[in-house]
Amino acid sequence: MKRYKALIMGCLMGVFLSVFVTEQVFAQKEKFTVVIDPGHGGKDPGAIGASSREKDIVLSVGKQVGQLIQNNHSDVDVVYTRKSDHFVALNRRAEIANKAHADLFISIHCNALDRRKKSPQGVETFVLGLHRSKDNLEVAKAENAVIMYEEDYSTKYEGFDPSQPESYIIFEFMANKFLDQSVYFASMVQNQLVNQSGRTNRNVRQAGFLVLREVAMPSILIELGYISNPQEEKYMKSASGQSSLAKSVYLAFKEYKREYDKKNSVFTNVNRQQASSASTVAPMTAGTEYRIQFLTSSRKYSNGAKVFKGLEPVDFYMDGQIYKYTYGRTTDPNEIKRMLKTVQKNFKDAFIIEFADGQRVK
Repeated sequence: MKRYKALIMGCLMGVFLSVFVTEQVFAQKEKFTVVIDPGHGGKDPGAIGASSREKDIVLSVGKQVGQLIQNNHSDVDVVYTRKSDHFVALNRRAEIANKAHADLFISIHCNALDRRKKSPQGVETFVLGLHRSKDNLEVAKAENAVIMYEEDYSTKYEGFDPSQPESYIIFEFMANKFLDQSVYFASMVQNQLVNQSGRTNRNVRQAGFLVLREVAMPSILIELGYISNPQEEKYMKSASGQSSLAKSVYLAFKEYKREYDKKNSVFTNVNRQQASSASTVAPMTAGTEYRIQFLTSSRKYSNGAKVFKGLEPVDFYMDGQIYKYTYGRTTDPNEIKRMLKTVQKNFKDAFIIEFADGQRVK
């Protein structure tokens, strides 16, 4: 038990230091950086289907996702943990992402089940956390088993044994600073894979993945489907299937990046206004006000709804068919920043938005 206590404390300290360093550099960055992580590779084939290998499918899909991002977002740097069929250790994948001070980490995999059993089907998108079901534990075990291809893995990963359930106790103690953003992005990816690519929905889940544990940024792990299911294997190995899957992941990224830009541009504008004025209230254009956006939903809620967690009164505006809920109205950027701290106690991803004459400023 002492060994696991030491492991827990070591990992918590590692996460703290990684997050601290990342936050120090973040303000200096000019470009958004996304890391594409095709799982397995080289001597590690990953899951093996009747006529295909996980490592080949995920490399193809990952490179297509990266290409779509590069073709459509000149303000984004795309970094790959691998672009060819070679083996990359799990800790090296995390090192690549942390060294790049990445803003988002996308790990891509295929699922599998013992062929003696009837294979399920469907897509799952995982975030770091304690697995709450035996199925989630088995997925984590399978993906973490890649460390056994590495020399001296027991020392490198501080005694972690991917086959032993007690090794996963650590994930119950890990406070992931980026969990909310990870879940937010995972939900976008899952939605696109189900609705755009027409895949069976196996939901967003939490489990103890070593590669997600080591990165200091919002991160997800996608299981594109079951290579042990003949229909899904045929789809995933086809050019059209891979293209559709890549497009779905890209569309989710595009949506996430759009919201990221809105959130960060508002703070940039507020800071510039404060820097150019010695007064406590920055000069404002007539008809301009700030609000706090804290919830996005396809459903319309009335004031007093439980989902608002006591915030009242609440307004909303429409973005397509999506309801975006806001709290507070003021022309004072300092006041809205004070209000934001209160809202973020219950809605950690809440952020400030600007309206001019009743219209959202984008």
